[in-house]
Amino acid sequence: MGKLEEGNKKRVRRGEIQKLILNSVKIAGVLSIGLVAPQVIGAMGKLGLLPNKRQEEIVRSSASKLVKKGLLIYQNGRYELTEVGEKKLRHWELKDYKFKRPRKWDNKWRVVIFDISEKKRKARDQIRGLLVLAGFYRLQDSVWVYPYDCEDIVGLLKIDIGVGRDLLYMIVDEIENDKYLREYFSLL
Repeated sequence: MGKLEEGNKKRVRRGEIQKLILNSVKIAGVLSIGLVAPQVIGAMGKLGLLPNKRQEEIVRSSASKLVKKGLLIYQNGRYELTEVGEKKLRHWELKDYKFKRPRKWDNKWRVVIFDISEKKRKARDQIRGLLVLAGFYRLQDSVWVYPYDCEDIVGLLKIDIGVGRDLLYMIVDEIENDKYLREYFSLL
């Protein structure tokens, strides 16, 4: 394994640790410093991350960095999730979200369309990126198609990215000449 791959692997692990810390604090509401490391280390063990002697030190260091980034608050020996931390955690969850694919397609297309101004370009690019990751098909720059129910994730997008009125979710019975879409999604 090359040095670049090792660096990427470490970055992925750090990101996973930070996500685990934020998730642990979110679930517990408020988590004392003495409970953060054992809880996160247990979750790391289940995921097969960081089989090394310095786990507790790494977790404490990561928690400290999350406080510096404003994602956690540390007061009276306890960590608490900030609003920014909660938003970052939801962003990670959206990024990692996998749609459940039903056994049989209901012959309906889910269409997401949006018209987001240039002032909100970052939000527009973020939505496009998430739709690509989720497996949507791009019909046009701001028109995306998916064959299965995805209303929950679209609702999260609207709230988290703050584009509620600028993004529409439609369930349509038919798209003209949709054979290429059926092939793309292996629905033939």
